[in-house]
Amino acid sequence: MTLRFGTDGVRGVANAELTPELVLALGRAAARVLGGGPFLVGRDTRVSGPLLQAALSAGLATEGADVVDLGVLPTPGVAWLSAADARPAAVISASHNPFPDNGVKFFQAGGRKLSDETEAALEAELDRLLAHPAAEERRTGAGLGRLLAGGGHARYEQALAASIGGRSLAGLSVVLDCANGAASEVAPAVLRALGAEVAVLHDAPDGLNINDRCGSTHPEELQRAVVALRADAGLAFDGDADRVLAVDHTGALVDGDQLIAICALDRRAHGRLAGDAVVVTVMTNLGFRQAMAGEGIRVIETDVGDRYVLEEMERGGWSLGGEQSGHVIFGDLATTGDGALTGLQVLDVVVRTGRSLADLAAVMVRLPQVLRNVPVASRGAGVQASEELVMAVKAVEADLGDRGRVLVRPSGTEAVVRVMVEAMTVQEAEAACDTLCDAVGRSLGA
Repeated sequence: MTLRFGTDGVRGVANAELTPELVLALGRAAARVLGGGPFLVGRDTRVSGPLLQAALSAGLATEGADVVDLGVLPTPGVAWLSAADARPAAVISASHNPFPDNGVKFFQAGGRKLSDETEAALEAELDRLLAHPAAEERRTGAGLGRLLAGGGHARYEQALAASIGGRSLAGLSVVLDCANGAASEVAPAVLRALGAEVAVLHDAPDGLNINDRCGSTHPEELQRAVVALRADAGLAFDGDADRVLAVDHTGALVDGDQLIAICALDRRAHGRLAGDAVVVTVMTNLGFRQAMAGEGIRVIETDVGDRYVLEEMERGGWSLGGEQSGHVIFGDLATTGDGALTGLQVLDVVVRTGRSLADLAAVMVRLPQVLRNVPVASRGAGVQASEELVMAVKAVEADLGDRGRVLVRPSGTEAVVRVMVEAMTVQEAEAACDTLCDAVGRSLGA
């Protein structure tokens, strides 16, 4: 068995699909492909984290690379230290997945995600190591890497606090849901240091409760708590804290599209929105596009996945981008999505403008969005494979006009076609989605 990189590193069930033996070999491959280090290695709060971190570190050290153990730290914190210290890095995390899963994500020196070419080289080296485990003489003695105790938490927290330019959050009451994950210490500490009144939910990780009915995938308790405590806002992180969703004082959810819209308008007003443009994915709500068009801000689209947003931002020199899920990237402040950083930027806008989060989020109106998965005969089958389906999509698009939007695309991991429809009403979106799902089933179904 081997490992293959997805859009965000490698993931699998820890100790079943993602075994220590595989991760040790992956560490060896990483040392050979990414360089000799020293490597920074952090993790989230899963029970399997120390096991897999030890395996990865052992693989790196076997190849002569020194390893700095950062302990539990948000993924964007590891990326920030990688950028600040110009060192390659890795995170043991499966982000928003349930606790039995785990994963490995790498950053090249400088905090950037790996390119497709580098991932392919890693896979090839890993395959070679697994096929011929005893083919080469092992390093010994002084040739081995060292395992070093790390730090960096305080530096990362200071960088987060500095991102709002010396201003304060005094007078603001905020509820945080830390998902029993990597944000459990960092996020409350930073907001309190900036003067906010902070209440915290799900900040007691036990290795098994990460993302368990909490955090950005289950914000319902946070929504109730914000209302009950009469707080100004709430922030819900995922397990590794690279994404965030917000809650306004009424308990309404404020998603990634709305957070990006708030920050785009604020940054444009202060001359900090490069090219008056923002980068989002094809899944971004039509209401966002309409709002940006009304404000004269250009919207640039990528495929689904924050790595594609990052690549486009770097290619075009854009300063803001992200996803509906809450991955938001500030190109002038970070090299990857950062939930705590995003939350701070939005709360800073609330304080500076004196406007509520609900009022700021009203800049865009989310159109009803219906998303369904239709099983098909083979993975990768797309719209262009069937003339009937192409015609059905064109007919629905013509019927919706500028009042809606259609997206029909194959899954990259499953034998399904994803059908998404946005329209002015839920009923209109569901009817259009029914029509397209039927067409997919007739044309491409098993």
